[in-house]
Amino acid sequence: MELLKVIYPWGPFLFGIGFLAPLIAAIMTNIGVTAPFGLTEIQTGLIIGGTWGLIAKFGGRWI
Repeated sequence: MELLKVIYPWGPFLFGIGFLAPLIAAIMTNIGVTAPFGLTEIQTGLIIGGTWGLIAKFGGRWI
């Protein structure tokens, strides 16, 4: 129960890295977009998803 209390506020960030990052990487691979700066698709997805999740956590919304 205590673990959920610690993890719950970080839900948007965890969603960003756990769901959005692989989704972004898969979409990039499927449509043939190469990752910038020599990164892999999953690294790019983690950067975008993690950043978006942090914005959602600290900003209070996704948009």
